[in-house]
Amino acid sequence: MISKYIEASILAFIQGFTEFIPVSSSAHLIIISKISNFNISSLQLDISLHLGSLLAIIFYFRKDLINITKNKSLFLLIVLGSIPLIIFGYFFYSSGLIENLRNLKVIAWTTLIFGILLFIADRSTIKNKINNNLNLKNILIIGIFQVLAIIPGVSRSGIIITASRFLNFDRVDSSKISFYLSIPALAGASVLSMKDIINTNVDMNILFIFAVLLSFIVSYLTIKYFLIYVRSFNLNLFVYYRTFLALILFVIAYS
Repeated sequence: MISKYIEASILAFIQGFTEFIPVSSSAHLIIISKISNFNISSLQLDISLHLGSLLAIIFYFRKDLINITKNKSLFLLIVLGSIPLIIFGYFFYSSGLIENLRNLKVIAWTTLIFGILLFIADRSTIKNKINNNLNLKNILIIGIFQVLAIIPGVSRSGIIITASRFLNFDRVDSSKISFYLSIPALAGASVLSMKDIINTNVDMNILFIFAVLLSFIVSYLTIKYFLIYVRSFNLNLFVYYRTFLALILFVIAYS
């Protein structure tokens, strides 16, 4: 049982650290599970860890969320931007098609390709702000791009930041758009997994709670320091990391 808590701790740390930066949390969870051959790794555990991240984002942006609920226009835009992912995410999850995408070859290619797209997008000019320029057209474009995050390695935060930068939002606002849209996405993923968690035994439920709490702590710290980072630096660090990771995965997957 102790080994299961160690495994859950590692997965929770990876989830909390990678969920909100543009490197793909699902890809890292799959990679570490395959390489380490963890006994408790599963799609249900992966999704359950998102609950910790969901609680962290709600807690960190609690004041912003109160203002958003009062701003009917912005609230509606966030809802509309989330609909494409919710529809396609439910279809891929319920049909089991998502399991066919959970392999190292897919992750290697998406990690590299969408890293390059992030690099290109981050060179865009900055002229738009959330409060003044986030409209129906922009949010639908971002929402459609977000659907690609269903594929492991794309990165939900990464593809939203990429789309937002292409639409000329600055790095901080692009990150905030990603954070706001993460709430419906993480909530949907958590709801889908609840029936699986409830059907597990008591020990595993305690294990899930432990992992979610640790994921919450790491997620909160990641949100805080990522926002500090993007205020001063470009996104090259994440592009370099994705390229390096992709090269390693190509060697492993095709050898």
